[in-house]
Amino acid sequence: MSTANVVKGPSKMGPKVLFYSILLTLQYGAQPLISKRCIGKEVIVTSSVLTCEIVKVICALILMARDGSLKGLAKDWTLMGSLTASGLPAAIYALQNSLLQISYRSLDSLTFSILNQTKIFFTAFFTFIILRQKQSVQQIGALCLLIMAAVLLSVGEGSNKSSSGVNTEQVLFYGIIPVLVASVLSGLASSLCQWASQVKKHSSYLMTVEMSIVGSLCLLVSTLKSPDGEAIKRHGFFHGWTALTMVPVVSNALGGILVGLVTSHAGGVRKGFVIVSALLVTALLQFAFEGKPPSLYCLVSLPLVISSISLYQKYPYMDKKKKKV
Repeated sequence: MSTANVVKGPSKMGPKVLFYSILLTLQYGAQPLISKRCIGKEVIVTSSVLTCEIVKVICALILMARDGSLKGLAKDWTLMGSLTASGLPAAIYALQNSLLQISYRSLDSLTFSILNQTKIFFTAFFTFIILRQKQSVQQIGALCLLIMAAVLLSVGEGSNKSSSGVNTEQVLFYGIIPVLVASVLSGLASSLCQWASQVKKHSSYLMTVEMSIVGSLCLLVSTLKSPDGEAIKRHGFFHGWTALTMVPVVSNALGGILVGLVTSHAGGVRKGFVIVSALLVTALLQFAFEGKPPSLYCLVSLPLVISSISLYQKYPYMDKKKKKV
């Protein structure tokens, strides 16, 4: 993979990218509450995830047909190009999700959430390694503020959940190490997606289709020996489903398409800002619909998120040579 071409990240978000980012923030923030209200406990997780991937593919194909890119797909698409642009990130994300599942069993929610926020740093790191996108001193400071806010939000969410009777070696080898490796993989996959869309000019909609197909195939293989696979055989694919179950499934699918658009146009680092901002949206929605007031941690993190976004947007990296000219 050549890094000779330096990709410049946008110094300011245009109206379209800002619109995508706001939509993704709202979707990501509302998703936990929508899922909680609309998906029953009897619903098999794999069935909802697979259906979400199918809906995502259908929506992406419709959008491709609308913008005219679907017509030239048969002529321009190649298996090698698809595997390079989408197959590798999809495989990395699949491995990342497996590692997160392993670590979540051995760590309390607080520790898991805090360590999981290191993916923001790794995204910035791999964006520099792969795309040669540098961060200004102010932007590095903004990333630090963002991680502080994410940690505070995680503390507020997980302060009532503590680990119980787990030995130190298990915590280290089955908890801390897997979640840190998953964070590294998350940063790498996000940067590869940005590289594919900005350097290889791979359509974000096409990447969504390809990654959904690869992810679905991996999930189908896993059902051969998983509890969900047995449950599907015993009770049927749509066990526990109601008409409302499709609401979070469609919402999550649209969120996946928005993730691709934001990563393509704004980059993986700015996507990190969107996701942390969405945690605040979740807290506000919980207060509005469930009467659960925001924690002190949430209130403290709000100005940190606002400050970090403002700093990151206002002080982009400037090449010293160009600055002199």
